[in-house]
Amino acid sequence: MTLASLAAAGASSVPSQLLPAREQMAFTLGFHIILVPFGVAFTFLMLIANYRGIRRQDADAMLLARRWSQVAGVLFAVGAVSGTVLSFELGLLWPGLMGRFGAAYGIPFAVEGLFFFLEAIFVSIYLYGWKRMAPWPHFWSGVPVVLSGIGGTSSVVAANGWMNQPGGFQVRGGRVVAVEPLRVFFNAAFWFEALHMLLAAYMVAGFMVAGVYAAGLLRGRRDRYHRLGLAIAFTVAAVVTPVQIFVGDVAAREVFHREPAKFAAIEMLPHTSTHVPETLGGVLIDGTVRYGIDIPSGASLLSGFSPDTKIYGLDVIPAPVRPPDDLVTTVHLAFDVMVGIGFALLALALWFAVVWWRRRAVPENRWFLACTAVSGVLTVVALEAGWVVTEVGRQPWTVVGRLLTRDAVTTTGNLWLFFGATVLLYVVVGAATVYVLRLMRRHWQQPEGNGEEDVPYGPRTRQDAAVPAGDAA
Repeated sequence: MTLASLAAAGASSVPSQLLPAREQMAFTLGFHIILVPFGVAFTFLMLIANYRGIRRQDADAMLLARRWSQVAGVLFAVGAVSGTVLSFELGLLWPGLMGRFGAAYGIPFAVEGLFFFLEAIFVSIYLYGWKRMAPWPHFWSGVPVVLSGIGGTSSVVAANGWMNQPGGFQVRGGRVVAVEPLRVFFNAAFWFEALHMLLAAYMVAGFMVAGVYAAGLLRGRRDRYHRLGLAIAFTVAAVVTPVQIFVGDVAAREVFHREPAKFAAIEMLPHTSTHVPETLGGVLIDGTVRYGIDIPSGASLLSGFSPDTKIYGLDVIPAPVRPPDDLVTTVHLAFDVMVGIGFALLALALWFAVVWWRRRAVPENRWFLACTAVSGVLTVVALEAGWVVTEVGRQPWTVVGRLLTRDAVTTTGNLWLFFGATVLLYVVVGAATVYVLRLMRRHWQQPEGNGEEDVPYGPRTRQDAAVPAGDAA
């Protein structure tokens, strides 16, 4: 896009539908992204418990696996609803994107659809297979659930990476031609974005589940069932956390090299320079950074391993497509929140590792349990902050260098009414989800709920065998 066309785009009026469309997309994506870790990583925790239950004849582990599978089934259904709404929104809210680039942009979503149906099939088999299949075939029927969750999530991230660094197509006469599916899917941003998201999913699921059982231990439920639930989930999260921080550092450096405009927003850097400090906190007001804490040459050192590393600032972005100060501040603070929470969770993981190394036992210190109980919420905040960085940091582009967001949005209809209806739907779905999970928890806490029925979700029948009791968390 030439400077003349950028100037013309900047002079054009902003469609009235742009704000509600962006608000709705942010709301629905923010809701749906919380469910993704449970389809990707929570099912992995379920299989760990299942494997332990079979190999060691561990009744507590099998009880955890069965209950976690039922929760995973509920959350999978909710994720299917919210994900379907998102799919419709792409066409309804952003016809400029789908109409112009659908031939390329739709490829990752077609692949994601295949993984979704594969996951749905094997979720059904795994849930139905309890006490109907031999132990090991039943366990292996759960493996495709985890693998298809990874594949589906990677596919969606591939679409997002393509929007950040588009490639694998040619444009002739304003139309996309000569699409190369593999280059579209495995775009320049795919590998670091996909790995970063998958590791985040394992952190969220691990710390969320560990937090539930930590809360149970704090309430005096000091049985083996709760300790085992905490140990399995926290161990996965603790192993993943340092890897995630390393991958996040690599990803930030890739953004520095490949997406200088987004990196300028992350660093909240008004002017191109060397010896750029790492600014913690702060806001950008009238092109000036205020109220931040500077670490001298920190950003230059992290970006190029030298204080002489030059970082391009917001001043190199043409004025018509330069992000406003409030948007830059949002991206910068979201990045700070994500990184800050990541290092706090690393400290918690090290605490767990030291205690486990010394005692071979789950830490039961009340401060540790209290920190673990809130860690799950913090991971969700970090996850949302990370998506703010990648989505808001791309603005005002929908496809960087190719399509402005204002040109992608629909120009017809009252989107505020559509947004209101969507919020109502999600509130109902969210409330119903909480209600169902609470009903399941209440049943598990009843004496007759300590065993498991022959059919998940089915009518209660005579128990085949006693299972060690343990209040569900």
